[in-house]
Amino acid sequence: MPSSLRSWIPAAAADLVLILFFAAIGRDAHARGDIITGAFVTAWPFLAGACVAWLAARVWRAPYAVWHSGISVWIGAVVIGMLLRAVTGQTVVLPFVIVALISLGVFLLGFRVILALILRTSRKRQSKV
Repeated sequence: MPSSLRSWIPAAAADLVLILFFAAIGRDAHARGDIITGAFVTAWPFLAGACVAWLAARVWRAPYAVWHSGISVWIGAVVIGMLLRAVTGQTVVLPFVIVALISLGVFLLGFRVILALILRTSRKRQSKV
């Protein structure tokens, strides 16, 4: 999907909100308390990973593309996020890695897939008119 210069802002904001949402759900599920500031503490490694992926993969060029952009942000958030968690002494265990991989995949790829389906349906309707 082609992107104008400013269309990357909502995509970046969606990635940010969805990663924070993932962290808040996890903190709430484990009764860690302090969901708001705690979510930032939990999310920062994944946010940093997503930022690195945005820069390395130049996601701003096609921020809503599932392939390349979505996959890059997802894998970057999980891999770099887990590495940063390990380096900073936070928990990195296989069940958490699996949950993060699945959850962030659903969130970061999911909104892009939904958007692509909506745009495809809209284009089909417009071409029939």
